[in-house]
Amino acid sequence: MARGVATLGVLLLALCLASPLAAQPSEQAARERLDAIGEEIQGLSRRLTTTREARDDAGRELREVETALAETHRRLDALQAERRELTAEIDALETRRDGLEAERADQVEALNAQLDALYRLGLTPQLKLLLNQDDPARLDRLQHYLNRLAKARNERLDELARLDSALADNRRALEARGTRLDALAGELASRSAELAERMAERADLVAALDGRYASEQARLEDLNQDRAHAERVLREVQEELARLQRPPPSTAIEQTQGELPWPVQGRVASRFRRGDGVHHNGMLIQAAAGTPVRAVHAGRVVFADWMRGFGNLLIVDHGDQVMTLHAHLQHFGAEVGQAVSRGDTLGAVGASGGHDVPALYFEVRRGGEPIDPQSWIASR
Repeated sequence: MARGVATLGVLLLALCLASPLAAQPSEQAARERLDAIGEEIQGLSRRLTTTREARDDAGRELREVETALAETHRRLDALQAERRELTAEIDALETRRDGLEAERADQVEALNAQLDALYRLGLTPQLKLLLNQDDPARLDRLQHYLNRLAKARNERLDELARLDSALADNRRALEARGTRLDALAGELASRSAELAERMAERADLVAALDGRYASEQARLEDLNQDRAHAERVLREVQEELARLQRPPPSTAIEQTQGELPWPVQGRVASRFRRGDGVHHNGMLIQAAAGTPVRAVHAGRVVFADWMRGFGNLLIVDHGDQVMTLHAHLQHFGAEVGQAVSRGDTLGAVGASGGHDVPALYFEVRRGGEPIDPQSWIASR
């Protein structure tokens, strides 16, 4: 988690430095201020590391396993998307091949008709033409016909050559796509086996983590410690953003209150101020693992990393001191610094953070303070 917070500080710094808003006459002073803020966030990360790193080995192992799981899921999704794309390309190539072969058959048929017409004139029509001196008009017509026939024949032969070349290119492309598809199938099988192994490793770790609690009260106390730690980190991030001389631009999110779309459709398992631990300040929406999680409004990703209790956590800054948090993600679909629009995919529903059921934890913060998400998203 400490690495995640440090990553947040560095990336927030890079994001702000890259923003056009920083390129002002006082650019040097602004850069120095941003450098100082980055150092402050990194200092915070080091202080938190001192108090949290040695807490338990199981937590660190869970982070490592779930981070590896997220990468495996991401790679699997990328491989499956590539396979779908290749399959579509193969279908298109096969359709084109069928069209080329049909066109070639038509050209062959037309060429055969021309050759048959030429055959009907005899084996030596030019000789007959020379010997037939008695009718100049007929001689001229026959010569014109022979010229047109020869030109048409040559055009058909050129078209057949072009079609043969196109078919050869098409077959080579199909062969290359097929080879890549076979390679993808092997890689998918390997990744799937790796995923199964990681999932089993994660299940053992979660069982070990759960088994250390002597009572439900002990478990809740640990969860509340995770929440308190997360609160400190998130509050510090919000405060540092608020100190910027040129804060993130507004996306007019305040005007959409009560009309925002749901980040994912599913059953609400806990509501604002009713959940335990890190779930206390937002809502938990249960959905099938792998379901896409969508941005509810335009903004910019300012954090995407693993955090204890939250698992894979992604935060979007919408300006106007409003942020949305998306936790327990299976994997990330957006990167830190990336601008997102309403409806863009941020990640996929998962159970990271040691959670037992796939779900999205969704939280809205304004000025660093959590507010009820259901006052912002549309009723259904």
